[in-house]
Amino acid sequence: MKNNHLKSFLSSICIGLLSVAFYACSSSDGNNSNSFDRALMLQNYAEKMIIPAYANFQTQVNALQTANSTFQTTPNSANLANLQTAWLNAATAWQSANAFNFGPAGEQGLTKNLNEEIATFPVNTARIEFFISNNDVSFNNFERDTRGLMAVEYLLYESTQGVLSSANKRNYLNALIQQIKTRTDAVVTAWATYKSVFIANTGTDIGSSTSALYNEFVKSYENLKNFKVSLPLGKRAGQTQTEPTKVEAYYSARSFVLMKAHFTALENLWNASYGFRSYLENATGGADLVKNTTAQITAVKNVLNAIDNNSSFSQIIQNNPASLESLYVEMQKLTRFFKSDMSSILGIAITYDSGDGD
Repeated sequence: MKNNHLKSFLSSICIGLLSVAFYACSSSDGNNSNSFDRALMLQNYAEKMIIPAYANFQTQVNALQTANSTFQTTPNSANLANLQTAWLNAATAWQSANAFNFGPAGEQGLTKNLNEEIATFPVNTARIEFFISNNDVSFNNFERDTRGLMAVEYLLYESTQGVLSSANKRNYLNALIQQIKTRTDAVVTAWATYKSVFIANTGTDIGSSTSALYNEFVKSYENLKNFKVSLPLGKRAGQTQTEPTKVEAYYSARSFVLMKAHFTALENLWNASYGFRSYLENATGGADLVKNTTAQITAVKNVLNAIDNNSSFSQIIQNNPASLESLYVEMQKLTRFFKSDMSSILGIAITYDSGDGD
């Protein structure tokens, strides 16, 4: 009888201890995964941000193609000006889509992600001119710095007289825009079926939708910081001086317009309704990170907003690079919050090599 009571007592203790242990594990995991509806988060991103961003970019690319068709038919200064406006609209729209280089827009075989294929900078003008002189519009090479949006910019702004008078240059321009449209249309079409796959893949492991989205978000931010800001400022490893010609949109002097649009897009992605910010707020330690990240985003915005959109980034770098030091410093501070801290709290591994040491 006493043995039965003792067995019952010990059994109760064991069950209790197991229950506490199970609850503790469940609570810890729940803060980072189970209690947050990642399927809903992915659905929000797909339906409210990713697909609309690509659709808007497609619309602007179509407008760019229409303006180009008019210019090809009647290559005059007025039509060139309209084409330049259409290019800027398309390049600006791209900033809202360039963080979504996965799935249909990801690397596939010899084709790099969409950002590398259509938005590589700085462009290789010598090679562009070589292809133009040979009337080679096959793009049968890996020289991605000879095509895309920034190659279009070069022809529209640096070689304005050339594109007005040279049939070969207009031919190359036409092929550039057609290739951008072809690649964009393919991604937009593929997302119609990829959407359900994206939403259903709710894990956080490598290969999951959350991991892909998060990694491309951070990578997009680092591309902004490392290549649109640090590279021309001469802050990258191995650089010994500033390199003003390596800004994005060097020929049109629209670097700040695109830079601000890029940062705003990333802020919106992080701050989306039931998105990464909400995910962090439901994770242990996430509330403090949200507070710190929000403050640092504001610090970067304050620096960016103080810069006139019409200012030439390359000229400021050439004449007064110290005035841009605060932009570099504040963006560098934000890297930690977006990258190491956020990765740690959400338990999502960084799967790309930025070569940045952050």
